[in-house]
Amino acid sequence: MVDLNPKRSDEPVWWGLFGAGGSWFAMITPVTILVLGIMAPLGILDADTLSYERVTDFVTSIIGALFVIGTLSLPMWHAMHRLHHGMHDLKFHTGTAGKVACYATAFLISALSVIFIFMI
Repeated sequence: MVDLNPKRSDEPVWWGLFGAGGSWFAMITPVTILVLGIMAPLGILDADTLSYERVTDFVTSIIGALFVIGTLSLPMWHAMHRLHHGMHDLKFHTGTAGKVACYATAFLISALSVIFIFMI
C-alpha cells in the first residue's frame, strides 16, 4: 500500500550542501593552496599578480565574490554535516540540538562570508 501522506525530510538539503562542499574541497581547494600557498611565496608568480589592487578587483567582481563565498562556506557545510553524522555513528546522540548546532555553525560561516564580501 502506498502512503499518501509521506513524512517530509530535510535531509536532501543537507546532503546537497554536503556533496557540494565535498566536491569544492576536493577540486578547488588544492588548486587554491597550490597558487596562494606554494607558488606565490616561492616567487613563481609575479609580484603584481597578487597585488592588493588586483586581488580587491577580483574579490569585488561577481565571479570573485562567488569564489570567496564558495571557498569559505561550502567546505564548512560539508564538515558540519560530516561532524553531525559522525557523532551519531560514535553513539553521541545529540538529537535536534546537535543538528541545529552543526548547521547553525555552517550557516554562520556562510553568512559571515557574504558579509565579508559586502564589506570590501
